[in-house]
Amino acid sequence: MDRRELLDRAASDGEERLLLGRVWDKYDQCRRRNIPTYTGFLSPQEQAAAERLLHILGAAEGWVWWGGYEGAERRRLCFLPEWQEEPELGVVRCLRCTFYEAGKLTHRDFLGSLMGLGLTRETIGDILVGENEAHVLTVDTAADHLLREWTAAGRTPLQVQEIGLTELTVPRQQVKELRDTVSSLRLDSVLAVGFSTARGRAAEAVEAGRVQLNWTVCLKPDRLLREGDVISVRGLGKCRLAAVGGTTRKGRIFITVERYL
Repeated sequence: MDRRELLDRAASDGEERLLLGRVWDKYDQCRRRNIPTYTGFLSPQEQAAAERLLHILGAAEGWVWWGGYEGAERRRLCFLPEWQEEPELGVVRCLRCTFYEAGKLTHRDFLGSLMGLGLTRETIGDILVGENEAHVLTVDTAADHLLREWTAAGRTPLQVQEIGLTELTVPRQQVKELRDTVSSLRLDSVLAVGFSTARGRAAEAVEAGRVQLNWTVCLKPDRLLREGDVISVRGLGKCRLAAVGGTTRKGRIFITVERYL
């Protein structure tokens, strides 16, 4: 199977095919030249696609994900030569942005101002917003540009400085915990619990292509889930099957679902 056929097999659409072509180029460059290579920051959906490609290529080792901290959502795919065990320092850099009016700025405000400076989404990792400050993870070159040029988000002045990754403050993710019983661990059943809807409506959302399971579109309402699986619904948000417990006398399964707020 040649490169074109492999990309067609791994990608779900033309845009994803272009992404995977770039990932493959980085993989080849690392192997040919025996040097570390890195993608930009990828979304969870893009990460899932990249892992599908690497599985097809038989690349079980020689690469790691890194987003600047444990649990980062947006991460860079780092291809490492045999002589290197972990990504280089500076592959991910962190900027702390402080402002005076508590709670005034949102994730959307920060992202909009960053894109307004001419940056692409791949150069920006997670944006962690607190009351009077935000932490922004970036690629190395973007950090230098932002330290020179980034002075405001909208009309709100910012004080921007670089900090070490060990100084990064990660806000605790707010979740709503939902406990219920289901007849089986089918996708539509768990989705119905996570988003407090009827199972029939949940199944319709799946069949309409609005639902991702672990960041990949799933069209099968009867797909069986495992503890830790993440469900995303376009327009509603995401939830996670946090725990699977025992069964009731009638054979129903106790589950705990965390819905992200």
